[in-house]
Amino acid sequence: MTLPEFIQLAAEHPREVVFYFSLVPVAALLAGWMEREEDHLPPWNYLYTALLYLVAVPATLSLGLSAYHWVAGDAPAVARNVVLQVVPVASFLYTAFVIHRRVALNALPGFGHLSGLVLLVSAAALLMWGIDRVGLLNFSGWKVQYVVVVFMILLVVLRTLGRRLTN
Repeated sequence: MTLPEFIQLAAEHPREVVFYFSLVPVAALLAGWMEREEDHLPPWNYLYTALLYLVAVPATLSLGLSAYHWVAGDAPAVARNVVLQVVPVASFLYTAFVIHRRVALNALPGFGHLSGLVLLVSAAALLMWGIDRVGLLNFSGWKVQYVVVVFMILLVVLRTLGRRLTN
């Protein structure tokens, strides 16, 4: 399954997309009700981190895909996939709000600098877009799992380079 096929599949099944992105904030609410005093301690902080990552990465990629369509001049494609663009971002914002009411986001592993994560994911997406536009690699013809693996490797490489440059 290629990335365009995956996006098409998600667009054809909006109920499942909405279900997934509504399930994560509900899980955050339930976790907050189950534990009231030790939210900042393990395993609760790891649960909150996982829940945030489950919505933060798709939301960032959704924004990146929307920006890509806007830059490419494919505005009608942007307008017809509202569920794939609005729901992930709204779910991320609401999940972050729910979790932030329970525990400070900088106390969660990996979210000390949420803007750094968004910048890192955006830089990786822009780099992949640039490589695709120049014609070095055609990511749109690749299977989704290969694109995800390349994206994850690129995230690790960019994070390592960022740490080496700042130290």
